[in-house]
Amino acid sequence: MSSSSKAFQWLSLVAIIWLQSINGTNITFPAYSSQLKNTLSMSQLQINNLVFASDAGKLFGWFSGIAAIYLPLWLVLIIGSLLGLIGYGVQFLFVTNQISSPAYWQIFLLTMVAGNSVCWINTVCYVVCIRNFPFHQQVAVGLTTSYQGLSAKIYTDIVGAAFSSAPHNRAKAYLLLISLLPLLVCIVVAPFLRDIDVGRGEPGDMGGGFKLMFVITIATGIYAVITSLGSTSFGLSPLHNVIGTALFLLIPLVIPTLEKIGEKLSGRWSLEKNNRVHNLSIDDQKGLESIESGVVKEEEEEEHTTVQVHHGIGVREEIGVKLMVKRIDFWLYFLVYFLSATIGLLFLNTMGQIAGSRGSYRTSSLVSLSSSFGFFGRLMPSFLDYFFSRSKYMISRPAFLVALAAPIAGAFFLLLNPANVSLIMSTAIIGVCTGAITCIAVSITTELFGTKNFSINHNVVVANISIGSFVFGYSSALLYRKEGNEDGSCLGTACYRNTFIIWGSLCSLGTVLALMLYARTRKFYSKKS
Repeated sequence: MSSSSKAFQWLSLVAIIWLQSINGTNITFPAYSSQLKNTLSMSQLQINNLVFASDAGKLFGWFSGIAAIYLPLWLVLIIGSLLGLIGYGVQFLFVTNQISSPAYWQIFLLTMVAGNSVCWINTVCYVVCIRNFPFHQQVAVGLTTSYQGLSAKIYTDIVGAAFSSAPHNRAKAYLLLISLLPLLVCIVVAPFLRDIDVGRGEPGDMGGGFKLMFVITIATGIYAVITSLGSTSFGLSPLHNVIGTALFLLIPLVIPTLEKIGEKLSGRWSLEKNNRVHNLSIDDQKGLESIESGVVKEEEEEEHTTVQVHHGIGVREEIGVKLMVKRIDFWLYFLVYFLSATIGLLFLNTMGQIAGSRGSYRTSSLVSLSSSFGFFGRLMPSFLDYFFSRSKYMISRPAFLVALAAPIAGAFFLLLNPANVSLIMSTAIIGVCTGAITCIAVSITTELFGTKNFSINHNVVVANISIGSFVFGYSSALLYRKEGNEDGSCLGTACYRNTFIIWGSLCSLGTVLALMLYARTRKFYSKKS
């Protein structure tokens, strides 16, 4: 199959979907953190520090950005999967006592390495989407990134179907699975992740494929939510859930298959048509010349506008990291992410301890629920962008940040209510909004700071997750220990009450900063639209 064909273009998108669906290895931590805590005799503070360690790997994510510039993408992908194999695989050997009892610093370092592996795979996925779908980069990134929201559910269902349900075995099962499955998938899809010559094709040519992809993706999300809300209510076992999810992940292959069939048929039609065409009339040639001159004039006019266009994407300026960190808009953007999505991610990562302190032990169900709603959150921006981008009611991405940061703040205040329904509702809200912000962030980075240095710039932006994970995670662990018993355990809503008040207040500040970013970039986005 030619690497310049649209069929191969769609096949690369399907490959990224498969990669993203297994790349959320770090968000499975809440599902087995309690068992890991008991198995390795860790304190709550040490567990919180492991959450930071996983996010701290993102501090070195810019290495993957540099690698993507100088190395083949398939090699960057394999390096990322091998880092995950080392990080999680050695921890599995520790937990199963095949290696002598580890020191805490060894577990911390391995968790950091494993967390960094996610950056390498993410970088490849983003770069392929931006290069291979220049006219639909937001849609391609949003569609594929949404599948990362399913990772926790996929791993939870596989563990439930293939491994013992005994609590002390769950940590072993998760560590084994998240060390091996990403490597296997990376090896399978690596040949399909390379640059494709898309030429200057018409963006509308891919409209039908994206519409079908949206239908498939939404159906996948609905299935995930239904099975997350209660498999027993529908008589579905974890094995049935795994089979159903696998089928939904295979369905997107229909699009490159149909595209390839269409290419074959159009090739035959063109051959027959060319046999009947001998020359062009003089008028046709003049018409072509006038069209070409019109295109040249149009391009010359576009050079004088303030919105630059690179690879089909409207960007404000093309700058590297050194200039980016000197921009006020960068720090506003950085802090908005820091005081909204990062706090949301920390909540999702510590959900096991939060649920346990409230007397709820259905942590796996909550993880699956947040994963499923996170799926729709990541999908929502690309869906709105694709179908309503030309509507006068469509808001800009910074305005979208405002609309997403505010509900996260409200969800933390809702958690002050001790009812289980408050925990479920807040988990769903935070899952949706956090997922949407992580997806929007990819487009904001490209639009404000350009595509040329995107792989490095965006890894600098998401480094805020590591900082927030340490600052907010450490402070919440101290507050937890203050409310707990002598043995370090804590039960009741008081364990995280002060933490939720602080997090809700900080997210409210993040909403205000998002308004400031919106005001500063409003002129650019009004010209872009």
